[in-house]
Amino acid sequence: MSSLAMRPCGDFRTSYKQDNTIFETRTIRWFTALVIALACLAPFVLDAYYLTLFIQISYLGIAALGLNILVGFTGQISLGHGAFFGFGAFASAWMNTSFGIPVFLCIPLAGFLTMAVGMMFGMPAARIKGLYLAIATLAAQFIIEDFFGRAEWFSGGSAGSMAEPINLFGVVFDTDEKFYYIALFALVFMFIWGCNLMRSRDGRAFVAVRDHYLSAEIMGVKLNKYRLLSFGISSFYAGIGGALYAHYLGYVSAEGFTIFMSVQFLAMVIIGGLGSIKGTLMGVVFMVLLPEALEGGVGLMKMTDWGNIPMVVDGLAYIKEMAIGLVIILFLIFEPEGLAHRWQQIKNYWKFYPFSY
Repeated sequence: MSSLAMRPCGDFRTSYKQDNTIFETRTIRWFTALVIALACLAPFVLDAYYLTLFIQISYLGIAALGLNILVGFTGQISLGHGAFFGFGAFASAWMNTSFGIPVFLCIPLAGFLTMAVGMMFGMPAARIKGLYLAIATLAAQFIIEDFFGRAEWFSGGSAGSMAEPINLFGVVFDTDEKFYYIALFALVFMFIWGCNLMRSRDGRAFVAVRDHYLSAEIMGVKLNKYRLLSFGISSFYAGIGGALYAHYLGYVSAEGFTIFMSVQFLAMVIIGGLGSIKGTLMGVVFMVLLPEALEGGVGLMKMTDWGNIPMVVDGLAYIKEMAIGLVIILFLIFEPEGLAHRWQQIKNYWKFYPFSY
């Protein structure tokens, strides 16, 4: 009943379609459109540093949303998402350099190719759960990592692979200001697609499998089908994010797609909120800005007398890696439902009625 208090008086939902809209109120819909319109003006007022952060949030957010569909909405687990992210990056660069396919077509094709690989690993994983599923996806992480190191025709081996910038109608998106619009479009499109997916029959089936798979099976939901489908969709999102990452940086190396990246993706969805679309974006923003905040904090500590002690200086070098694990533990203890739940609690407490009309 707490969510009903956020609606204006007289706003009655008389159909399932009205009750299942993406934007709960007109104000939220117009406010979202205003935010997107203002975001389009960002390259004219922000410098390259902030644009780089947004681009990073965009391709990581797309990949993290795929993981949340698998973990948060379907109740599966994956410790190999970073490898699928890397596969999408290498696949897009490989198709462009080997077959001459335009980059703007290579990005969705890389998503479908990564989807096929994800479903290949998901076929045996769809029949297991819990710890066994975690071990199976961890094996996928190391198998794909080994593939990157050995398949020089695909990834360039230890030398890595070059990725050409996006060229659309003669416009080369080779600067932060230009690529920003590609990242913004991809982020908005993929998140709207994810919202619509969760409102569809398949999305409701994912949630049913997560909440109680025996009841879902009794109601006619095919467990193996939807578990496998969730692996495919999750890998597709990872492939799209990885392809954007590759063509933004212009170079892809296998060293960047380790188990550490998979843990980072898992941290994003845990911090943002499992089973929440907007929580995914919150978690990504938090994880992207966390190293920047730590960098500033470390800089301030080094300005003090005790901050220049050799023992302290040596410890500061590892504070970023330590912070990620500490943040995951703290959120699991004090805020297990993530930032999305905390934001909802804040709205319910202060009753932001101006945002309800």
